[in-house]
Amino acid sequence: MQTKIMGVINANEDSFFKGSRFEGSNAILAIEQMIEDGANIIDIGGVSSRPGSISVSAQEELKRVKPIIDLVFEQKLYEKVKFSLDSYEPEVLRYALDKGFKIVNDITGLSNDEVCKVAASYKAQVVIMHMQKNPENMQENPKYDDVVLDIDKFFKQRIKKAKSFGIEDIVLDVGIGFGKTLEHNLKLLKNLEYFNHFDCELLIGASRKSMIDMIVPSSIEQRLPGTLAIHLEAINNGASIIRCHDVKEHFQAIKVQDFIKKA
Repeated sequence: MQTKIMGVINANEDSFFKGSRFEGSNAILAIEQMIEDGANIIDIGGVSSRPGSISVSAQEELKRVKPIIDLVFEQKLYEKVKFSLDSYEPEVLRYALDKGFKIVNDITGLSNDEVCKVAASYKAQVVIMHMQKNPENMQENPKYDDVVLDIDKFFKQRIKKAKSFGIEDIVLDVGIGFGKTLEHNLKLLKNLEYFNHFDCELLIGASRKSMIDMIVPSSIEQRLPGTLAIHLEAINNGASIIRCHDVKEHFQAIKVQDFIKKA
């Protein structure tokens, strides 16, 4: 399966990586650059999900993402690549899906029945991500009996729920850094192939995350090499969608890896 690159555009002030924060027309320029650089999907988010972040109202979230969504629609950029909304607010998701977006990227893993209804009504692809607790407290001493088996059980339940609402196109995301220690993250990456039995695409997003800093002390701006190492290993272990901030660098690294495999 061809690896897809999902470029990240944040429409909020508090995203952990300032290089991914954009507004309005600046966001469109960044999106066009990502498309040129090799992105297959653009993921737009209006609310930060970094550890310790606090949620905002649906009205505030829509206010942040609406100018970008409107420009994507006006310029028919959705004809060039698929667009995804990183949201779990039904009202905001409905607005995006009305404007040509095709993917619901839900960090709560379809915890809200209304999100299921909206996604199903638009026949959207849905990314079910695993997160322990919520962004505000997820990194406060996360614990599992067995992180791989616990997340496997979670996926089984949420896939069943998704299908009961008529959602057919499902992607799974183990949620690197979302209520996990470094040890949990490493175990999930190493055992990613285990989740292939669901017969769903696997998405990994470890772009510039703190697990890199825990291995080699580094600022967010210095974590691209570590990001590439994690993502290339994830592809080797079954991931087919890579969510990242640095599209051009990922495109080159993935292309080179593909050629080595085919040689």
